[in-house]
Amino acid sequence: MTFWDHLEDLRKSIFRMMAVLAGSAVILFFFKNFLFDDVILAPAGSDFILYRLVGMDFSLSLVNLDVAAQFMIHMKVTFVCALILVFPYLIYEIWRFIAPALYENEKRAVKGAFAFASVLFYVGIAVGYFIIFPLMLNFFADYQVSPDVPNTFSLSSYISLFTSTVLVFGIVFEFPTVIAVLSRLGVISRDTLKRFRRHAICAVVILAAVITPTGDPFSLFVVSVPLYLLYEFSILISGRGNAEQMIEE
Repeated sequence: MTFWDHLEDLRKSIFRMMAVLAGSAVILFFFKNFLFDDVILAPAGSDFILYRLVGMDFSLSLVNLDVAAQFMIHMKVTFVCALILVFPYLIYEIWRFIAPALYENEKRAVKGAFAFASVLFYVGIAVGYFIIFPLMLNFFADYQVSPDVPNTFSLSSYISLFTSTVLVFGIVFEFPTVIAVLSRLGVISRDTLKRFRRHAICAVVILAAVITPTGDPFSLFVVSVPLYLLYEFSILISGRGNAEQMIEE
């Protein structure tokens, strides 16, 4: 294929991804009650699964401060949920586009990692939704500089914290997939990852500071722990990471 043929193929892939994403968003738009009452706003209720498991008594009341905020939030949440829903298809389209450019041994090396990418993405979404976001929400709801200053949270700030936390964890959990691909292609090795453990700790803390919307020490700690565990998991799944291993396979 010529350069323009590849460009045309890329254009078609992008068009298909956008069409599926837009179609899913339109369908989800009509499930407002389910999306908000049963999913998005569930961590604000006392019967959320994490609170029941740990015996935590917590509930949160939200207010709306802007005239058009609820409609715009509905649009934003619909798009984010559609993105999460169709993520495996997006991964498939990316693989479908790059696969013809790979040699057979390279295809064998990265095909499994691409298939595993969706699993890790949903694991990250689950960790962010069921653990990280409720803990952060509980901490901020109970924290006060003075008893005379009660906490009142707006719907916009709640949604902003929710989407950033859940989506970021879904994306960050793709890190082992990247490491697996690089390892199978002989770019990086398990010994290299072990050697840079101390550097990884610093990088994890910096990354956690960047992706947490508040930057407070509690959020930094809560986010840093699973990120570092991801690094250790990447060490476990990485191989010798040299060209000879890939040739042998």
